Parts: sequence; structure tokens; C-alpha cells
Amino acid sequence: MDLTRVEDLRTALRLAGIRPNKGLGQHFLVDRESLEMIMAAAAPGFDDTILEIGPGLGVMTRPLAEQAGKLVAVEADQILAELLRRDAPDNLEVVEGDVLEFDFTTLPDDYKVIANIPYYLTSRLFRILLESPNPPSLMSLLIQKEVAERIVAKPGKLNILALSVQYYADAEIIGIVERHKFWPAPDVDSAILRVARRDKPAFEADSSELFRLIKAGFGEKRKQLKNSLSGGLNLSTDLTMQLLDEAGLEPMARAQELSLGQWERLYRAAVAHDLVS
Repeated sequence: MDLTRVEDLRTALRLAGIRPNKGLGQHFLVDRESLEMIMAAAAPGFDDTILEIGPGLGVMTRPLAEQAGKLVAVEADQILAELLRRDAPDNLEVVEGDVLEFDFTTLPDDYKVIANIPYYLTSRLFRILLESPNPPSLMSLLIQKEVAERIVAKPGKLNILALSVQYYADAEIIGIVERHKFWPAPDVDSAILRVARRDKPAFEADSSELFRLIKAGFGEKRKQLKNSLSGGLNLSTDLTMQLLDEAGLEPMARAQELSLGQWERLYRAAVAHDLVS
């Protein structure tokens, strides 16, 4: 059975008694070239452990198991998890459960992630993976095109999600997957995003405090930093202006315009004034 053929996919789902749940982001990719591109972006090898998130019916699971030394597939749907376990190769471990509750420390260092991530899960999963005590070395992710474009944005169009990824890793869009290549077709196109973790974050900081500062800067959309920081951190106008001056930033600058290097300077100024730890 070829799960990249809609007819075969529908038959497999019917036999399993499953109907795609759009609310859970269950859109099945039925384009073989795109599937191969996702796998190739992770460059799986016999020495690698791959974590596959949301394998569904397993259209990538078997090929990945043939290429990787170990494959751990986390599937929330009980029926799909049971199907994946049938005649599973020895190097495939199927874990039934919510990936947000998965213990990533059970995986070896430098494991890789391959996933088709529904929109509602994207931001949370990125933070959980990248801030885990055992983060992946590489991720090949199929996500909404608009979200992928936000993640790789440059100063001028930066956002909290982009900064939260770029602080830890280098991200690039490998390819675009149009909506008609899924069944059922979603309302938007998708993109394949390759995320490679750096050896260390962009700069040393308490990440929770850093992103509290960043969120304050983005707290009031399109407002100048002197206003958004003052309101978000409950600071006097004079102290806010002093912070911006010490960081070498213009008072009229806006959060989306700041590079990571400029956020570092602002963070250091805030630390010097005991506003963050």
C-alpha cells in the first residue's frame, strides 16, 4: 500500500476506523518528493537516533527506520500507535503519548528530530525542544509557511518566536510544500524548516529573564521601545531612556527592528540596573 496515493491513504484510514481530525492538525502529506526532502534535511545515518513526532500512519517511519540506527516515534493517537507497532522493525520504538510530556533526556546526545507540526503546537514545541536539558542537534520540521517565514525573519521583521529560535539555533527554509500536496488539504501552504542547534546560545543570559525583557519590548505592537518597555516592565520614563542610552539604542526604535546583538546590549543594561537577573 502506497500511503502517498490518496486512494490508498483513504483505504488505510478506513480500515483503521480513523477520520482525519483537522482540529488536531491531521493533514497527511501525500507527495513523495516532499517526504524525501524532509528526511534528507535531517541527514539520518546508521549512527543516529531520530525522534519522529506525529508519525501518523507511518509514511516516513519505515524509510527512516531503514536509514537510522534508532527511531523513536511519538504518537498521541492510540489507534495509530498500535498500527505503527505491528511488524515494527527492531530499531523502532513507538511511544504513545503527548510529545509535550515526553522525557527528552531518555534520548542520547545529538539526536535529531523529524516532525510535521500542527500550528497550535509550534511555539510551545520549539521552546520545549530548544530549552530541554537534552536538546536535539538538528530538526527537520514541516510547519506552516507563514510561521517558517516568521522564524527566519531578519531585523526589521523580527518577532518573539524568531528570537526564541535564533537565540539557540540557525534556521533555514529548505522548501515549500503547497497545500494540495496534503489530504485533506489545509487552508495554507507549508514549508520544510531545517533548524541546527549551535554549540551554545547567541550569548550568555538567564533565558527566562531575557525573554521576559523581549516580551515586554513586544508587549504593545509597533510601539516605540521607550513606551513598550516602560509599560511592560513598569519602569519610569527616565529609567527606560537611560537603559536605551546605555544599550546604544534609539528611543524611537521598535522591538521588531532589534537584532540579537542589540537585545544582548539591552539585557546587559537591564542586568546592571538589577531589573533582570
